[in-house]
Amino acid sequence: MTVYCANCGVKLADTEQTCPLCGTRAYHPDLTRTAGEELYPRQTKPIEVTGNLWTQGILTILWLAPMLIVWLCDRQLSGTVTWSGYVIGALLLIYIIAILPTWFKHPNPVIFVPCDFAAVALYLLYIDLATGGGWFLPFALPVTGGIALIVTATVTLLHYLRRGQLYIFGGAFVALGSFMLLVEYLLTATFNYTKGAGWSLYPLVVLSLLGGLLIFLGICRPARLAMERKFFI
Repeated sequence: MTVYCANCGVKLADTEQTCPLCGTRAYHPDLTRTAGEELYPRQTKPIEVTGNLWTQGILTILWLAPMLIVWLCDRQLSGTVTWSGYVIGALLLIYIIAILPTWFKHPNPVIFVPCDFAAVALYLLYIDLATGGGWFLPFALPVTGGIALIVTATVTLLHYLRRGQLYIFGGAFVALGSFMLLVEYLLTATFNYTKGAGWSLYPLVVLSLLGGLLIFLGICRPARLAMERKFFI
C-alpha cells in the first residue's frame, strides 16, 4: 500500500516510520488502522459514462459550417478555390485529431495516432501541390513518417505494457534526438539551407541526456525513489 506523509505529502517507503523530509510520523502508534469503506456496494457496478451522439453531431455541424462559409467566400471573391483550401484542410485536420476519437467509446491510440500523422501528411501534400513547391517527397514525407514511427512506437508500448515507462520515454527521447540529424540533412539537401549548420547537435545532446537520465532512473531504484521524494512524484 502506498503511504504518503500527512503533513507534506511526500511518498514514504513501507519501512519508514517518519517522513524523511519534515519528520512527521507516518502513523500514530496508538491508533489501529481500519479498512476503508467501499466506494460502492459489492453487487452494484459503477455507471459507465458514454459519449453523446448528439454532442458529436452538433460539433460536426459546427465544424462543417465554417468550412462551407469559407469555401463560398472564396468562390465568390476569386471564382475558384484558392486560399479556402488551406483553411478547410486545417479545420479537417483539427477535427480528425480532436473530435473524431470522441465518436468511439474506447478510442485506441495505437490506431488513431498513425491516422493523425497520415492526415498531417495529406495536408502537407495538398499544400505542396497547391504551391508547386516540390518539397513533400524529399522533405515533408520522410520527416513526418519518421516522427510518426517514433510516436506510434512509444504510444504502442505505453498502451500495451504495464511497466517500463521510464525506459520507453528514455528510448523515445534518444530516438527523437538522433532523428534531428536526419532532419538537418534533409533540410540541407532539399532547400540548400546551410545557415546555422550543425544545429541538430543541440537537440541531439539535450534529448540524449534526458533520455539517458530516464533510463538510468529506471535501472537504479534508489535514485528513482530519491527523485520521487524530492519532486513529490
